[in-house]
Amino acid sequence: MSKSKIEWTDKVWNPVTGCSKISPGCDNCYAERMSKRFAETWGLSADNYFDVKFHPDRLLDPIKWRKPSKIFVCSMADLFHDKVLFKQIADVFKIMADCPQHTFLLLTKRPDSMKDFFDYVKPVGRDWPLPNVWLGVTAENQEQADKRIPILLQIPAAVRFVSVEPMLGPVDLQYYFDDYAMNELIHRSVTLDWVICGGESGPKARPMHPEWARSLRDQCQSAGVPYFFKQWGEWRPLEGTGACHPTPVKFWFDEWGKWTDGISGMGQHVVRIGKKAAGSLLDGQEWKQFPGEAV
Repeated sequence: MSKSKIEWTDKVWNPVTGCSKISPGCDNCYAERMSKRFAETWGLSADNYFDVKFHPDRLLDPIKWRKPSKIFVCSMADLFHDKVLFKQIADVFKIMADCPQHTFLLLTKRPDSMKDFFDYVKPVGRDWPLPNVWLGVTAENQEQADKRIPILLQIPAAVRFVSVEPMLGPVDLQYYFDDYAMNELIHRSVTLDWVICGGESGPKARPMHPEWARSLRDQCQSAGVPYFFKQWGEWRPLEGTGACHPTPVKFWFDEWGKWTDGISGMGQHVVRIGKKAAGSLLDGQEWKQFPGEAV
């Protein structure tokens, strides 16, 4: 596995595959869906196709890729799953340290395990953070953001980011953009460096309210934080689609009604037109910002 269709990375690297569900964002997991679909092709068991598995034969892949690239680590797993040994995680980090030409992006829904790993390797004496490793957490709603981001901000990283995908509710990150608030929380000046946002894709995809994406964009713009709007997903706002049979959003989530003057959800409609047709334009503009670029 190498070249990726994921817009914010160049390649994927899967020294670990398989996972288990821990929060609402996992309900329609694309990695599980792909593993089931291609189980026979990939030589996986029909019964245990998504079991957590370490692949030592894939460890050296980044060394073979000479062109400097952004590499998403474990797109088909969570590297910090409790079934992945710390020694195995350390092997992955050793390869990343040996490939300074690449930038490695790690996402987890288990930042507590990530922090435990860094506490485990701290006595080794290596200088942390690795300058070419970006650490992030997935936060599909406010509850998960408030659980995961404070832990992420305690972990040494060259870049810390959050992926709000699939976005299942409104998310307010302003507190985590504020240096003063973070000094009060963990006694050092650290904030989020990047925010990714996207709607859900797949056969059981849940729609994303347009105001959720707009609000997150506006928060990032106000704080000077890069914002990457990846996709609407399967659903997008009715406006401009020409669709004749939209779905009133109030039938999906209680949260939808909170975004139309607090009265009802009837002011917003969405239509299912597929990921490709839905695209990634937010108010007629693409938002594909990265850390280090002008915002």
